[in-house]
Amino acid sequence: MGRCGGDPGGAAGTGAGVNWLLVVAGAVVGAPLRYLTDRAVRGRHDSIFPWGTFVVNAAACLVLGVLAGATLAGAASSRLGLLLGTGLCGALSTYSTFSYETLRLLERGERFLAAANVLASVLVGLGAVHLGSQVSGRLFG
Repeated sequence: MGRCGGDPGGAAGTGAGVNWLLVVAGAVVGAPLRYLTDRAVRGRHDSIFPWGTFVVNAAACLVLGVLAGATLAGAASSRLGLLLGTGLCGALSTYSTFSYETLRLLERGERFLAAANVLASVLVGLGAVHLGSQVSGRLFG
């Protein structure tokens, strides 16, 4: 996963067990957070547009951007990258659901919404990573 999610001990290194637990701990928080956020957002928006998935993916991008900026500034360790980047963000974000929901929009004949979902998800995701890294870089740089 690059600098902010690298494995400092390697797969068979001395820290492999701790690293694995850090990823699991992050995922234990990220997966239920994704589920609960998705349900809360869907409950507020009666729409066929997949707002829940859009929100969790954007949030994960923002967190990952902050983490990347902190890592580049030397304020976050690779282990924090495993916990938050690989574990939390990996479980919070969902490319597979994004793809499935976009396909479902196409199958329903909602070409505009499908295209909007793809375009908005990519642009907002990139913007969130950039914003997070810029804010973090200013805070820690």
